[in-house]
Amino acid sequence: MIGELADKIDGMGAMLGKPLYVLDLAPRECLCVKLLRSPHAHAEILEISTEAALGIEGVECVLTYRDLPQVRHTIAAEAYPEGSPYDRLLLGKKVLYVGDPVAVVAARDEKSAAAALGLIKVKYRILAPVLDFETALDNPDLVHDEGVFTNLPIDSDSSRNIAAAFPWRRGNVDEAMAECDQVVEGTFYTPPQMHAMMETHRASCSLDARGRLVIVSSCQSPFHVQRIVSRLLEIPQYMVRVLKPKVGGAFGGKNSVFIESFVALVTLRTGKPSMLVFSRQECFEATNTRHQMRVGIKMGARRDDGIIRAIRLEVLSNTGAYGEHCIDVLAVACKNTLPIYGGVEALEYDGVAVYTNKVPAGAFRGFGAPQVNFALESLVDALSRKVGLDPVEFRLRNIIRVGQSHPFLAGGSAAGDAVITSSALERCIRRGADMIGWKEKYPRRDMGDGKVRGVGCGIAMHGSSIGGMDVVEAELRLNYDGSYTLFSGASDLGTGADTILLQLAGEVLQTPIERMQIVSADTGTTPCDKGAYASSSTYASGNAVVKAAQKLRKQLIEAARLVMETEGQVAFDGETFTAEKDSKSLSLKEFLVKVNYYKYAPAYFGAEEIPQLCASARFGGPTAPPPYVAGFAEVEVNTATGKVRVLKFAAVADCGTVVNPKLARIQLEGGIVMGIGFALQEDVHYGETGKMLSNSLSKYRIPCASDIPPELETAFEESYEPSGPFGAKSLGEVVVHTPPGAIANAVYNAVGVRIYSLPITPEKILRALELRPGES
Repeated sequence: MIGELADKIDGMGAMLGKPLYVLDLAPRECLCVKLLRSPHAHAEILEISTEAALGIEGVECVLTYRDLPQVRHTIAAEAYPEGSPYDRLLLGKKVLYVGDPVAVVAARDEKSAAAALGLIKVKYRILAPVLDFETALDNPDLVHDEGVFTNLPIDSDSSRNIAAAFPWRRGNVDEAMAECDQVVEGTFYTPPQMHAMMETHRASCSLDARGRLVIVSSCQSPFHVQRIVSRLLEIPQYMVRVLKPKVGGAFGGKNSVFIESFVALVTLRTGKPSMLVFSRQECFEATNTRHQMRVGIKMGARRDDGIIRAIRLEVLSNTGAYGEHCIDVLAVACKNTLPIYGGVEALEYDGVAVYTNKVPAGAFRGFGAPQVNFALESLVDALSRKVGLDPVEFRLRNIIRVGQSHPFLAGGSAAGDAVITSSALERCIRRGADMIGWKEKYPRRDMGDGKVRGVGCGIAMHGSSIGGMDVVEAELRLNYDGSYTLFSGASDLGTGADTILLQLAGEVLQTPIERMQIVSADTGTTPCDKGAYASSSTYASGNAVVKAAQKLRKQLIEAARLVMETEGQVAFDGETFTAEKDSKSLSLKEFLVKVNYYKYAPAYFGAEEIPQLCASARFGGPTAPPPYVAGFAEVEVNTATGKVRVLKFAAVADCGTVVNPKLARIQLEGGIVMGIGFALQEDVHYGETGKMLSNSLSKYRIPCASDIPPELETAFEESYEPSGPFGAKSLGEVVVHTPPGAIANAVYNAVGVRIYSLPITPEKILRALELRPGES
């Protein structure tokens, strides 16, 4: 099964519109839930009147902060205890951004709910907002003047508008930098980015016959949703069941609990099923963005050997009004970027996430690494020029290699730094350079008529799961017809995770996935899984599945040995058991019905009843082995208009063993296109009062078919990761990292100007061409 071009098990169904999404599974006659939102970026609620709203026929309830327990929490659906600060209330007396929830309305139809929203009267005391993240630190105006609780020491200080801080050190940077005869530095800016998934946030809730809340949600982490909702509603976890059906995209945006608590609250209060569906505008204005960042970086090397000796990185991250995932993003921006250059003797990383009165930032594919990678790879190119080396050769001299250790890698401890155990990065770089035609095209070609073409490169790493924190479980059963059922809490978000997990189980059991089924992401029936985030499905959930399958296979073989009354080894090829000693054989079908099975099973299992063969297993790894990507861009810049066209993008990935080449290629292609959007066109704009202006798909432009490069080439260079399932690592996040840096470097090579802020727009290029700054 490994390496097979297996179709997604729900692929044809999706083409025919058959899979069931949240709306398809909602109970009949759900109450329509809507949220009244703040029109102010920072204000205190002085009065709120709901009488008129309650008087509308069909309105079942209207809830404000006066009706709810004031439980501080985080909506970040992450490992518990969460690193994110507890800085939210379901509904509070203060609002901290334009779009913050003020009241909840539930009515029998949408028209009545909307009318009720319009009749809620709120009197505010307007407070000074903090809108510029570069002036937020130590600003006299505080976003959270009530103080913030944290489970873990994340250096949060709300009196300074600091949500979290993450410093990391190795060696003495000042001394190492002084020994470098070539030093470059710069300050780079990356904007917020919207997830813009096809299916907006939505959830329904109802009561089952036992009085349990049953939440059907388009989410990434059902078990974390269950935990957070039960805490906020102050009911036991077993009274909350969460199911994740088919999900229409997420990219990290559904790894926070935005809506589930509200529908659960309404159902608990009214006893009736409820449904909340965010509009596209609400998805923009009231969920999460990618963290806006300012990245200051300084880097030094010696010209005689071209080895990077020192890097100093200072990151200022805008977490917005609330701090979900802010510490994780700072950590990943450090630990999943800097170790790619393994020989650097001195490193300093200082990351600070600040509060502002803007739409909160949160989990987004890459978790801070794309922002820092853009700055890092831009400066690596600049430094290669200083030391007189081709950018490709410069990277090959400095990349981390198998056997090298690094203190920033996940899995390090007092006993020693974590070690790289698999890497095909060098092969990725060399193959990518060949695919783009680097030797023939670097650095530029003048095409005439004011059009110049250039090529640029960038490399990236990420992690596989969260080393030392993530724990997942899986269960596998042999059914009486010879098929298998896999129970996994993992969440397939459209990536094909269910297919991958069945392939891994099938490889162990030597069984095609057509004879297997999967039950996934249901807190009432499946074993616990941390959810689909941190690039964990193939690596962490896959490891649990492989371990469970190995245990089940062992049970099968031992039971077959007893049934065949043989001694010694028994082989199993998925269809037939064969005794090596006396050449006896037994088909799986015969095994399931043969009377001797019933005779000997109690002797093996120690029970009078014949149990269904099943096995469960848990996985939690100490490390997060990195996957790698080498990305190469060819661009054409029109010097008259500043317009940039990506003519070709070539990317080569090392994700360990490629379990399913078809699904891996789709992941890689999709990540490249998302990265191109981040590099060239996606941007979030706010008005002077803090209201998001780019709050629709007509105002916020994501890549469409015409933005995809005419030539988009992908390839894989496999390594073998010893800790991964059949040598596999992750892929889902690292694929988005390289386009910004590679495109920025290609633009520089084409026209000689470096753009320090994303997106790289024609206006920025024209301004830079007019000023013609020298390389910093």
